[in-house]
Amino acid sequence: MTTPNNEVLLHVKNLVKHFPIHRGLLQKQVGAVRAVDDISFDIKRGETLGLVGESGCGKSTTGRSILQLYRPTSGNVEIDGVDLVRLKGEDLRRMRRKMQMIFQDPYASLNPRMTVGNIIGEPLIVHNIASGKEVDDRVSHLLELVKLNPSFATRYPHEFSGGQRQRIGVARALSLQPSFIVCDEPISALDVSIQAQVVNLLEDLQEQFNLTYLFIAHDLSMVRHISTRVAVMYLGVMVELASRKDLYESPLHPYSQALLSAVPIPDPIAEATRKRTILEGDVPSPANPPSGCRFRTRCPIAEKICAESRPEFREVTTGHFVACHMVK
Repeated sequence: MTTPNNEVLLHVKNLVKHFPIHRGLLQKQVGAVRAVDDISFDIKRGETLGLVGESGCGKSTTGRSILQLYRPTSGNVEIDGVDLVRLKGEDLRRMRRKMQMIFQDPYASLNPRMTVGNIIGEPLIVHNIASGKEVDDRVSHLLELVKLNPSFATRYPHEFSGGQRQRIGVARALSLQPSFIVCDEPISALDVSIQAQVVNLLEDLQEQFNLTYLFIAHDLSMVRHISTRVAVMYLGVMVELASRKDLYESPLHPYSQALLSAVPIPDPIAEATRKRTILEGDVPSPANPPSGCRFRTRCPIAEKICAESRPEFREVTTGHFVACHMVK
């Protein structure tokens, strides 16, 4: 893992992404799914920010909104000081060279009608970076980087295992030499034995090319392994952001505490004696979130103020941010 410097590569401010709900014959808008609802954070060059939370909390929507695959409802997303939200057409296309995505499902994210060579080489041709034999040479080099045989370039995706397909996806993401990559649960569809190999590959590539990652995942132990800092999302909002050490050793938000209490400890005595936080009830609908604090309907320490006002996402100690009325 590279040690990040203090230069901010990605700056996200008040990011909002709502999906309209239409009903009736005239498809009138009757509401909105508030998938991402006013979140702000920075990622420094060379670091990995882990983004965790339950399914449906807005992690993947955050990643896609940053890359402008979903155009944000409001807010700012700056990479190297350039606000992507304001860009359109050719200007946005040029910026896409700096940012790429590794998708969750290696079976769905590769075109089955294209050879591996065409899949990896297509970005080079689209962005007019290389042509002819130069594309073939770059594809061979990229396959070697992800520990695959360059002769695989003539094969099709169905001929590979899930782990090999994900490596092809990594090679495609690297083809434009980006500085920022969104890893959208890149290991969740893989066997456990393969997951560590892919994560180690991502770490090696980060070291080699000074890459910056937003690593979205469910697996908290894997996030702890790869991340420099960790952010916790719940129902479209960010509830805690801290260094890996601070978050895992002293989580402040009740939701973070509940998530981490579910992670097994490889020590039978400690596992038997530690206290578990069991959350009751279901996650509310993002189309109709609770008033005030989003987590209050499931929070074991909620009080009246939690229903009345939304807690400010504030810095409690140096580098440790939390959104909770009960944390002083």
